[in-house]
Amino acid sequence: MSGEKTEQPTPQKLKKAKAEGQIGRSQDVGAWFGMLAASIMLPRTMRSAMGQSRELMTKIPEIIADPDPSVALSILRNGLMSAAWAVLPLALTMMAVGIAAAGAQGGIRVATKLFIPKFSRLNPLPGIKKMLGPQALWEGSKALIKTTVLGLVLWSTMKDIVPLLMTAGRLQIGSLLAVVNDATIGLIRAASVAGIVMAAADYFVVRRRTNKQLRMTKEEVKQENKNSEGDPHLKGHIRAKQMAMARNRQMADVPTADVVLINPTHVAVALRYEADKGAPRVIAKGQGAIAQKIRDVATENRIPLVQDIALARALEKNVEIGMEIPADFFGAVAKVLAFVMSLKSKGAAAGTHRNPNPHPS
Repeated sequence: MSGEKTEQPTPQKLKKAKAEGQIGRSQDVGAWFGMLAASIMLPRTMRSAMGQSRELMTKIPEIIADPDPSVALSILRNGLMSAAWAVLPLALTMMAVGIAAAGAQGGIRVATKLFIPKFSRLNPLPGIKKMLGPQALWEGSKALIKTTVLGLVLWSTMKDIVPLLMTAGRLQIGSLLAVVNDATIGLIRAASVAGIVMAAADYFVVRRRTNKQLRMTKEEVKQENKNSEGDPHLKGHIRAKQMAMARNRQMADVPTADVVLINPTHVAVALRYEADKGAPRVIAKGQGAIAQKIRDVATENRIPLVQDIALARALEKNVEIGMEIPADFFGAVAKVLAFVMSLKSKGAAAGTHRNPNPHPS
């Protein structure tokens, strides 16, 4: 059926969807990668924070000995600044990971159209369909899987640490804190890796669902191609008009030519030579009716027509309008120009002439 959405979305449709914020993206990817990055940065942050705390504690006796409010406020301000500097690398890392995760899932783009009020968003039916449809089933399954996996990770991590904590009375406080710290970091990293695996699965499901929503009917694809490429009839008209303008431009240059090489009836190539501008240039060329028009304009302006079948064909085929002739044709064209100059010196340049030194075919 023509109404079935069986076609992949076109680049125009994907671009429009991105502008409207309709991107296949899983929020879990950034969250779990951020947690993994945090587990890597957290020990450094804690060491820095502990160092700043010890330094702050050493100043407490000074405040007790001399309870000056300005000194206390200065110490407090320095402590807050130190805490901010300690946490800054962790915050920047989390932000960078979040941006990278968003960029990897379809680019970073502000969907300004989402800020425009739209009454269709107030319709409760789409929300109800999501609650009762396949998307709700996937979300429920995802929550159950996530809970189960994280429970297993927590159990596997804590089963070794609990017996140690039961005998914590035999350990020094420093050693106990180190054990708890290592266990906590290990738990966060294990949970992050498990979460990333689940987030990858969620991303592919969301991506597949979004692509399915963006699919188009055959008629929509045809219409979009027509809109992007333009009406073929209009394009043909524009192309014809452009060609006519190009022909008019080259016809206007024919009166400035030094010679027109002819075939004698099917091809015409007008050449102009200006010593200060390099090699001779092709200023007009054509076949059939265009060639006839070039010959007529040349005749009206007393431009010499020189018949050289091989050279006329070669130049018409290999040299575009406005280009200098290639080095392979220098010798042949120089002989033609010399022939024309000799005709002009005799006052007999106008009209049609046969090249006495024709170019070999």
